[in-house]
Amino acid sequence: MKRVLAVMVGILMIGFLLLPGCGGGESDGGDAKPVARTTNGNGLGGDAAQVAKDRDLTPDDVVAALKTYMPTGRHDPYIMFASGGHSGQVFVIGVPSMRLLRVIGVFTPEPWQGWGYGIGNEILADGAIDGHELTWGDTHHPALSETGGDYDGQFCFINDKANARVAVIDLRDFETKQIVNNPIALNDHGGTMVTPDSEWIIEGGQYGSPLAGEYAPIDEYNESFKGMVTLWKFDRKKGRIDPSKSFAMELPPYWQDLFDAGKKVSEGWIFGNSFNTELATGAKEIGDTSFFEAGVSQRDNDYLHIINLKKAVQVYEAGKVEKIKGMPVISLDTALAEELLYFAPEPKSPHGVDVTPGGEYLVVSGKLDPHVTIYSFDKIQEAIAAKNWTKEQYGVPVLDFDAVVEAQVEVGLGPLHTQFDDKGYAYTSLFLVPAVARWTLGGNYSDLHDEADWELIQQANCHYNIGHLVAAEGDTVSPDGKFLVALNKWSIDRFFPTGPLLPQNFQLMDIDNTGDDIKLLYDMPIGIGEPHYAQIIKADKLDPWKVYPEIGWDPVAQRVDINAPQPGRERIERNGSTVEIYMTAVRSHFVPEHVTVREGDHVIWHITNVETAQDATHGFALPVFNVNLSLEPGETGTFEFTADKAGTYSYYCSEFCSALHLEMTGYFFVEPKQQASR
Repeated sequence: MKRVLAVMVGILMIGFLLLPGCGGGESDGGDAKPVARTTNGNGLGGDAAQVAKDRDLTPDDVVAALKTYMPTGRHDPYIMFASGGHSGQVFVIGVPSMRLLRVIGVFTPEPWQGWGYGIGNEILADGAIDGHELTWGDTHHPALSETGGDYDGQFCFINDKANARVAVIDLRDFETKQIVNNPIALNDHGGTMVTPDSEWIIEGGQYGSPLAGEYAPIDEYNESFKGMVTLWKFDRKKGRIDPSKSFAMELPPYWQDLFDAGKKVSEGWIFGNSFNTELATGAKEIGDTSFFEAGVSQRDNDYLHIINLKKAVQVYEAGKVEKIKGMPVISLDTALAEELLYFAPEPKSPHGVDVTPGGEYLVVSGKLDPHVTIYSFDKIQEAIAAKNWTKEQYGVPVLDFDAVVEAQVEVGLGPLHTQFDDKGYAYTSLFLVPAVARWTLGGNYSDLHDEADWELIQQANCHYNIGHLVAAEGDTVSPDGKFLVALNKWSIDRFFPTGPLLPQNFQLMDIDNTGDDIKLLYDMPIGIGEPHYAQIIKADKLDPWKVYPEIGWDPVAQRVDINAPQPGRERIERNGSTVEIYMTAVRSHFVPEHVTVREGDHVIWHITNVETAQDATHGFALPVFNVNLSLEPGETGTFEFTADKAGTYSYYCSEFCSALHLEMTGYFFVEPKQQASR
């Protein structure tokens, strides 16, 4: 057995050693020459064979290593944007290497980039709610901007479930440009999928609540509590959400969940699911055992929400809305009168609705049903036209289940979310097994695979308790397949235990060869609380700047700041009790290196990194006053504070920028009031 294993490893490693850029061959990024090596007679380098033996690696281990290894200087073909969970941030991860490339500060301060420590303070302040500063967020569902239903690599949107906020990230510099608050909601699990041309960002609510968070007793739940979905208008030219052209729709007080946009044949419609159609109100006092977990799981079905977005926009533009805290809202009565909203029964306790690449079908999973249920958009339209419905208690038409369902596939216990590939297969996460189920699509997808339509093909185990999953370009009209990442909630025995709190686990899987089983390739620990969802884009669709376009660039406005400090124009200006500093940074000094103010002065400090070389980033760290900037080449940053503590403070470059990095420093003097000489 050992001999067979050694031969198999040898054959695999020969292929590895002959790959371009691997094992000493030339790589894409340099002029490296092949390196002579000792072999053991079968073509396998002795050192490689010994490594495989010492580490007890199987042939599958070696193949997995080959499929994920990216030689130095080689870039990943895919980039994953993953929610940062309780960090309130977004992770940028290379695929298949699973290397963490960037943490984008969004709803919470991020010190490396100075986000919230001098840069981005005003944007973060926009995220305050009724004067309450928020220093954390719960990022859930990133969505990449689309053109024609395909990712275009221009923007990324992300929601904060905890506080019903939505942010815009510009992918030219991978920095947050805007945070908007939803004035009528407090939670928003259902964000931030986009329509096929990114005209609208969809933000679904979560738990029923009086709109705008007004007080109402729980005994008035059925009358005073509401559901909602918000449609944020995105101005691509400005790269900003336009709240003045955005609106919301009132829904019954069921708990809405994820929403997705129709595409191709279903473009102009949006779809979401709900749970707690029981209208359970939970345990009202200690000792009461009518907990939500049981109360919201009594009925056999919840409701798939089907919304005519195109017509809803027309209703909004016609002014048939009411204003709640400044937000135009289409009331439930208006939505029904204008025929905007329909329901269809769906498996109970669903957690996602996913639209197939051509938009013909909607896939819904119920956590307490072992099936995925596939709805036909054409059949939905036929049922609406024929008024094949009954009405639920709030008057919403509920389409006949048998009339709108195309198929059901038994995939396993605890199905949650579904992604698609380019070969006519769907992949559904199974929370309770836990595993990824691969099954075949029917209809227009039948000619892409050899198996029978609407049939389970395989369950691939993952570790453990998978929630979402993401396939390469799996939310678009033209998915790639190739790779899938299981976003697992538990890791248990996968990694070294760092105390009782364990990381979560992103597991990379190979789904490229449908003739073989799904192969687990790599475990990536995520040491941040509850990252939730991700999207994977082809790397060649992204075109980020390597340096800012011009010296003095303001990343918030995405243009040159006419007041940005420039070499030769550094200065310190006083206007009463306000002192304004115009500073430049270059390897390896600041100008000026001495700044003196009086105790109590208001300080406005501008700094420009005048470098033009790629990766020549400078930092600016100032103790006590909570300032740390990251200034990329060409960037200008501005921060303000009150010099309320007399003393001598050394500031320094916090990015190791040159051999004389430690010498890149200066002094900030705050004269005591009684000693101030000016």
